[in-house]
Amino acid sequence: MAPMNATPPAPQPPSEPADRASSTAVPPGPLVTDILGEPWVARTIPVTESPAAPGADHAVLVHQRRAAPTPGPDGQVSGPRHARAVLYLHGRNDYFFQTWLAGAFLAAGFEFYALELRTCGRAGVGYRSPHDVRDLRVHDEEITEALRIIREEHGHSDVVLNGHSTGGLQAVIWAADHPGSVEAVTLNSPWLQLNSSALVRSYGSALIDLLSRRAPDHIIDNPSEKKELAPTGGDSGASAAGSAPGAPGYDAATAIPVDADPGPVEVDVYARTLHRRWGGEWDWDLSLKPSPSFPVRAGFLAGIRRLQREVRHGLGIGVPVLVCCSTASGGPDVSREEALRCDTVLSVEQIVERSRFLGEDVTVVQIPGGVHDLALSPSRARAEYLSTVTGWLVQRLG
Repeated sequence: MAPMNATPPAPQPPSEPADRASSTAVPPGPLVTDILGEPWVARTIPVTESPAAPGADHAVLVHQRRAAPTPGPDGQVSGPRHARAVLYLHGRNDYFFQTWLAGAFLAAGFEFYALELRTCGRAGVGYRSPHDVRDLRVHDEEITEALRIIREEHGHSDVVLNGHSTGGLQAVIWAADHPGSVEAVTLNSPWLQLNSSALVRSYGSALIDLLSRRAPDHIIDNPSEKKELAPTGGDSGASAAGSAPGAPGYDAATAIPVDADPGPVEVDVYARTLHRRWGGEWDWDLSLKPSPSFPVRAGFLAGIRRLQREVRHGLGIGVPVLVCCSTASGGPDVSREEALRCDTVLSVEQIVERSRFLGEDVTVVQIPGGVHDLALSPSRARAEYLSTVTGWLVQRLG
């Protein structure tokens, strides 16, 4: 059942960049009821400000209340509900709302934690440019602290990273940079390569690198989105999305013009095929995961391309890795019916090809009829993905 909509109140690791945030000195905040409602709780993780994400000062860790050990009637603190745990890393223009994903892991004996990285999701509310960081390694600080909480405070012995899309790229870079920090990595349609031709990837990446140095805030059009409705018309989807929220004539919660039709599915075929507002199955919060998406900026994309090149050179991850993706790719011009059974965001062929550079122990499983976020796929593909990832973990970790 879909959740109710809520209103938010390898190579050696590269040398430390000068702007890398140092370890957090401020303790995490108290548990508060999450926007998903009980038993979900959220905990703020303060982070050190970095030039890679100016002004961002916190991340948010989300889990069920029973995940935190509590004193019993005799004053003794109970152990964790499950010895093992999964730490979920969301994609770009995304946040954790997929409670059924958590339910599958819990049923398989894994406590579930979701980390909303700085500038993103719950931690991006009010931020000047959500999901806009110039180096994904700036998130090392909050991932380190989340893992400390999971292992030291909550007492979990084994931890698995589960990353979707950009979160999948984040997960493999983390695992390569921090050997021994997790027991396994599971990936849901990871963003390991730019979805474009070899020519565009080569010359386009050089142009993006140059642009990122001169104008890092420049908005890059998203080819998976066509054109957003705008008061004057004519603006590209990415450009309009960058100026729409909070601007006169717009609904700040959805980036859709006030009193206007929300626009056709074709504007953003991936999100609008899935969201209930356009007749889809799911009802996520459009202020946290808008359609069209938050804009992609040159500085962010240049940082992504640097990490994708690291993947191509080989990461040498030393723990088991599971890569799941759809069996078919589709562009922005596919029909609604086709969009419900393929990945319209990334190339599954590229995902499969790049997976061989992650480590020596990599399993690739393609899910027939899966969409980009396999957890949002129609029921049959969704069930196959959930059983695949949980079954693989139980088999590999014993």
